[in-house]
Amino acid sequence: MSKVTIILLVILIVLIVACVVLYFLGKKAEKRQAEQQEQLAAAAQTVSMLIIDKAKLRLKDAGFPSVVVENTPKYLRRSKVPVVKAKIGPKVMILMCDAEIFPMVPVKKEVKATISGIYITAVRGIRGPLETPQKKKGFLAKLRGK
Repeated sequence: MSKVTIILLVILIVLIVACVVLYFLGKKAEKRQAEQQEQLAAAAQTVSMLIIDKAKLRLKDAGFPSVVVENTPKYLRRSKVPVVKAKIGPKVMILMCDAEIFPMVPVKKEVKATISGIYITAVRGIRGPLETPQKKKGFLAKLRGK
């Protein structure tokens, strides 16, 4: 066998091993995520709240309790998270929002939200449906339109 074929075979074997390892790690992460979703659903409560403000902030700048910041992995502390400031009853609270729901959260309106701890998992409008934000057209879509 030539050197080129041996090198290509070694590279192919390494790629196959890497794919198998990533497959099993993905399965393990998927199971862990399913367990976390079950825990969130078990602790969920539906409350009425007035949304004061929403923004994407870093965990340190958001104003969460120190326990929340300390329990977050170090590599995620610098990432920006969707944060909602809401009035629930007489208390003003800072809550973390699901990234998929964040664009639908209206500012300065009252909503019914499903929360689990400090995490908002679902939002529904009290007085009618919520407005779905329009997706922005990409650069290529704008060019095709012209």
